[in-house]
Amino acid sequence: MKKIGIIVGNGMLPLYFIKEAENKGIESFPIGLLDSVEDKIKKHKNYKNFNIGEIGSIIKYLLLNDIKEIVMLGKIEKDVIFKEMNLDYFGEELLKRLPDRKDETLLFGVISFLRLNKIKVLPQNFLLKNFMFQEKVYTKRCPSKEDMETIKIGIEAAKALSKVDAGQTVVCKDSSVIALEGIEGTDKTILRGGTLAGEDCIIVKMSRPQQDMRVDIPAVGIETVKKAVEIRAKGIVAEGNKMLFLDSKEAIDLANKNNIFIIGVKI
Repeated sequence: MKKIGIIVGNGMLPLYFIKEAENKGIESFPIGLLDSVEDKIKKHKNYKNFNIGEIGSIIKYLLLNDIKEIVMLGKIEKDVIFKEMNLDYFGEELLKRLPDRKDETLLFGVISFLRLNKIKVLPQNFLLKNFMFQEKVYTKRCPSKEDMETIKIGIEAAKALSKVDAGQTVVCKDSSVIALEGIEGTDKTILRGGTLAGEDCIIVKMSRPQQDMRVDIPAVGIETVKKAVEIRAKGIVAEGNKMLFLDSKEAIDLANKNNIFIIGVKI
């Protein structure tokens, strides 16, 4: 049976992948990096937990189990990377050789180290192509002409933000940018935008200009919609063919109940 390792962060995405792998006869080996990994994943027969900085131990585990391919799935907030990292020898050596500590730099450093040990990192949408955002309106409500002007400005801001690796989400209203994502993550950015501007904000989330599908594919899901409901937002915009749409049925139903639009756009 084919084997695949999964570097697991927060959220349900790794669980969806495990189910898809099982359907295709692939044995999964989930490797958790956080205590907050979903309980269903922790109960998997092959689940193993490591600290995010124990790079050498993770490599050793993969090699001992004859695992030559992995995917990196799930959310790891930037602040967690620095607060909870407990470096082993190889982790320390890797950090010494990196030009900076941006999350993207760290990820590609780890990927290079994996490649040196003949372990291939697969695209995050491997087995999950049906979960990708499409260029369409998903909800009963559609954005107005005025909304599209605000969305255009939001897209430009989100692309500029992602270009400097600061975040990928912005909150806009009335052709103005209200909140930019920083180290706090998407959910807190949405709440901050709602606090600053009140109801009828539009949430825009874009991919990086040169999105590497192996790492950190942006995602929108039910939790995003819940936050949009909380601030009484008008809509959610995501980049088509570059982002994942998780729990799509539940997310669309909740958006429709609260008169929120969800659209995928092609840039």
